[in-house]
Amino acid sequence: MTQTVTRWWLVRHAPVIGAAGRIYGQDDLDCDCSNADLFQSVAAILPPDPLWLVTHLKRTQATAAALGQARGTVAAHLVERDFAEQHFGDWQGLTYAELEARRDGAYHRFWHAPADHAPPGGESFRDVIARVERGLQRWTQSYGGRDIVAVTHGGAIRAALAVVLGLEPERALGFSIETCSITRLDHIQGAGEGAAWRIVTINQHPDSLKRN
Repeated sequence: MTQTVTRWWLVRHAPVIGAAGRIYGQDDLDCDCSNADLFQSVAAILPPDPLWLVTHLKRTQATAAALGQARGTVAAHLVERDFAEQHFGDWQGLTYAELEARRDGAYHRFWHAPADHAPPGGESFRDVIARVERGLQRWTQSYGGRDIVAVTHGGAIRAALAVVLGLEPERALGFSIETCSITRLDHIQGAGEGAAWRIVTINQHPDSLKRN
């Protein structure tokens, strides 16, 4: 039986600059791409001729450009907004201490059930899962059988894992996704109607391999 395997390589962007202790969500911040050795190591793991996706946020675009430089290639990057980080609405830009000091109803509802409640003016993690699933389906259908590298965000990668594993949103929030890590998901389409996901690796990071 003929199978079509679409290989997704989800890369979390490089570390954000100047956001320590802050909720940045979809704030468009710069990232640190100065670690050339790290980018060489990550680039060496990625496939030779993938389709490249980034989000509309410049930290993913800068990370993709740094990976291309490490590979010695310049590839076109297509923008997919459905893979953006969770939008935290009115909370974006606040420190966690500032948010906790508010202690209003929205704060309590969110931390009581963080997957289902949206910050004021923002979106819930369940909302993120819905749009990430939409993006995964659309690109898999359009580019079946390809390698797809999506430089994206920690929240979007957790959402993708919720989709492919059929997890409750709260459980998917428990995944640790480091900056510059790779999560590999394979979509396997059979000759008939059947399709399945295979998890190849989660949070693969060259530095973590050295630590172990």
